[in-house]
Amino acid sequence: MVRRPSARAARRTVAASLGVVAVTVGLTACTPTINVPAGVDAAEPICATVVLMLPDEVGGQSKVRASSQATAAWGEPGRAITLRCGVEPPAPTTQDCQSVDPGIPGLGTFDWITTQDDNGWTFTTYGREPAVSVQVPTELGGSQPTASLIDVARAVSEIPTTSHACR
Repeated sequence: MVRRPSARAARRTVAASLGVVAVTVGLTACTPTINVPAGVDAAEPICATVVLMLPDEVGGQSKVRASSQATAAWGEPGRAITLRCGVEPPAPTTQDCQSVDPGIPGLGTFDWITTQDDNGWTFTTYGREPAVSVQVPTELGGSQPTASLIDVARAVSEIPTTSHACR
């Protein structure tokens, strides 16, 4: 004989299920979304691979939602480290170009064009297409803003190199 739950037990089960859904939706709504504009080549398939391979933590900050395709963010609104894949690759330049060795076997060095202003640092890959841009706000960069580049190195390594390199 199959025993059916009472109407009262069924109501409790439905109420509990609705409670779980409400809490889940509520927590999702509380998660900040960081506005990060998409790069001009954000639709490049390799950018999807890069974004999927990004770590949950960069520069000691936890990953949060980003607003656009092929972007990522770590931190909180107003002070987040952001990444954009598919930005315009930099042309040969006299700007500060740094070769960063992430210390990860098999990855080699990564070349980044570096700019700094009152808001922090912007690093753009040099010699990779599509290019990737990482912005590190002053508050999160500390004395070693390139540490965030090491955190994203494995994902960025998916983008093939070109003939351009820092000299």
